[in-house]
Amino acid sequence: MKTVKISAYYALLLAFIALICTALSTGVYFLTKDKIAEEINEQQRILLLQVVPQQYFDNVLSENCYVPTSQKLMANRIKNICIATKNQQKTAYAIETIAPDGYSGNIRLLLGMTPTGEILGVRVLEHQETPGLGDKIETRISNWILGFSHQKVTSDNLNEWAVKKDGGKFDQFTGATITPRAVVSQVKNAALSMLDELNQENQQ
Repeated sequence: MKTVKISAYYALLLAFIALICTALSTGVYFLTKDKIAEEINEQQRILLLQVVPQQYFDNVLSENCYVPTSQKLMANRIKNICIATKNQQKTAYAIETIAPDGYSGNIRLLLGMTPTGEILGVRVLEHQETPGLGDKIETRISNWILGFSHQKVTSDNLNEWAVKKDGGKFDQFTGATITPRAVVSQVKNAALSMLDELNQENQQ
């Protein structure tokens, strides 16, 4: 009987401790959720500004986004599009896309472009490329990704949109051609598919 009472006591004690921990966790969540949301929104704002500079828009860029439903855009792995407007005119687009053929798999990219195909900037959101080789696509490692800024994608210059090893104008990394090749190719493909989509909209 004594053993049963001791077991019941410890069971109640553990239940009480669990209740306290749950209450504390819930309290911390409610105290910090707004701060976390603010931090996420600020990071998103900073990233968007890196690919679409402020002079291109006067709207809240992060609040004017949509997931594309066009088969062409989805086929070219475009996951999200934010529309920049100034004086109620569309001036640029921030496009989230995925290069599927990195050395170690998918490379998530964010690129900004104008309606005429000028690339305003490109940043890497996520990758698994080899440290010391493929990770040179990150701005904290090298300035290679900045080479896309103010380059234009047109039907007349597609051959230039490749690494130099493949006859294009973009540098590759020593010992790591696959990673820059994947990024260049996807920036080109995403921009082309977006331009085609815009042309179709203008014809309607």
